[in-house]
Amino acid sequence: MLSGFTLVRNAVKIDFPIVPAIRSVLEVCDEVVVNVGKSEDETRDLVASIDDPRVRILDTVWDFSKGNRMISSETQRAMEACRGSWGIYIQADEVLHERGARILKEQVAEWDKDQRVEGLLVKYLHFYGGFDCIATNRRWYRREVRCVRLGRDIRAFQGAQGFRIGPDHRKIRVRPTDAEMFHYGWARPAAAIRQKREISRTIYPWAKDRLEKELQGAGHLDWIPLLKPFRGTHPRAAAEWIRERTHDPERVVGPRALKLAHLRLYISDWIERLTGARVFEFRNYKVV
Repeated sequence: MLSGFTLVRNAVKIDFPIVPAIRSVLEVCDEVVVNVGKSEDETRDLVASIDDPRVRILDTVWDFSKGNRMISSETQRAMEACRGSWGIYIQADEVLHERGARILKEQVAEWDKDQRVEGLLVKYLHFYGGFDCIATNRRWYRREVRCVRLGRDIRAFQGAQGFRIGPDHRKIRVRPTDAEMFHYGWARPAAAIRQKREISRTIYPWAKDRLEKELQGAGHLDWIPLLKPFRGTHPRAAAEWIRERTHDPERVVGPRALKLAHLRLYISDWIERLTGARVFEFRNYKVV
């Protein structure tokens, strides 16, 4: 049995593609557990509208006093409610391409008997300022674990970007795949991004000053080095959601503003293109 799991709160207010996210893993999952935090909008009704018996909703109240640990705690709650032997994790602003969904299902079958393998990696496309541009510099992770064995004391780590093993947080042992995850958090309409920053001040109090500055700023996303055009195809599950949000005159990327600190990003990119290695890459995992 292959499970899917995710968590979401205030998806309507901050315009997360939670329905495309869930539908993208329903392509291959026997169940999808959705931890729906008590919201200030119609998030629960939105998730329930998928109307698929494989979707199982957990009604929860999130403890914001935990700060960043709250996200990992609620991710853990969803993961532990899964009944499968493997689980595909997807965040509320991510959509798994249908080709990637099939790849993960095939790879689970292939590696299930190899007990060394505890998880599977997916490749990431981080959309920025719209649906035709991706962020590629090394500050944006290019791979992360999104499929894990269940019942192995695997734990969501920190802000639930990835996973670790046991109380000592050993790195999870994984195999790479060609599955692609589309991250739309920074492609959403400008109003939704502002709402997300407002909410983030509660979740991430240590970043309050930076978030305040962003909210009081020029109203656009800052230009960042190594933005590249996207010429591929978006996941089928996200097509309608994207079509309804393609035109947003307020969603703009600010003017090009090179800084001395950007030089190391360009150097890292040159090394990566030359060797395939990403300098100083943060990895939550160990490839076996």
